[in-house]
Amino acid sequence: MFKIGEFSKLTQVSVRMLRYYDETGLLKPAEVNKYTGYRMYSSKQIPILNKILFLRDTGFTVLEIGNALKHWDNDYIKQELKVKEKETEENIKLENQRLAKIRTAMNDINKKQISIHYSVTLKSIPSYDVISLRKTIPDYFCEGILWQELCDYIKAERLNISEENYSFAIYHDKEYKDKGVDVEVCIITNQKGINRGNFTFRQTDPLEKVACSMVYGSYENISPTYMSFVHWLEENNQYEITGISRQVCHKGPWNEADPNKYLTEIQIPVKLREKL
Repeated sequence: MFKIGEFSKLTQVSVRMLRYYDETGLLKPAEVNKYTGYRMYSSKQIPILNKILFLRDTGFTVLEIGNALKHWDNDYIKQELKVKEKETEENIKLENQRLAKIRTAMNDINKKQISIHYSVTLKSIPSYDVISLRKTIPDYFCEGILWQELCDYIKAERLNISEENYSFAIYHDKEYKDKGVDVEVCIITNQKGINRGNFTFRQTDPLEKVACSMVYGSYENISPTYMSFVHWLEENNQYEITGISRQVCHKGPWNEADPNKYLTEIQIPVKLREKL
């Protein structure tokens, strides 16, 4: 048996953490001296401690560690690790987005460019014959899944439609949503076909007037560009938004290896305000 200090030194786990594991019920001392109150540990507890340390280092909470220790078997741990893997991937994505914003801010400070630059033009958009796929997806970053599904469907059905055809996405929600976004991806085609499930051959509505802005560089630049429309609409208050937005990816992962050279066009339908 080892005193807590001895056990701490041999296992390279601080006394503070051993006491914490005792308090939370993860690792109780093998014995507590009834006269001195000293916590005593056994070598037989090292495998349990190693499990705790492994789970802690892979991001498990105290509650999750406790549940894992109670249900420890290969299938249960594999399933829990898969869940933690997905959570970690999401956290990495969020942290990379945060890092990109930090680097952009630092670059803007160095260049003394902390202001919103935008160039908005007005044009009309004709009606298009398209094959489209519309679904509610977890968030805007999952849009690529829809494009992949649509391209896979075209190949599976052996449709004579090139992935290089003019394509765009329509965002059917009237407001920005963090989760559960309604997105339709469209590829222009003259071919007619039978609608199956969410795969639809249809004609899009013509847009008499849209405010357009080009986004150069990675997709992280899209959000600030949307904000620039606020300034444009304030300066051109004779216009008001009248419909749902579209995005046209002129250059993206499929035809450009460098994200800094991506080119995306944002289109927001507008109309002249009625005079009172």
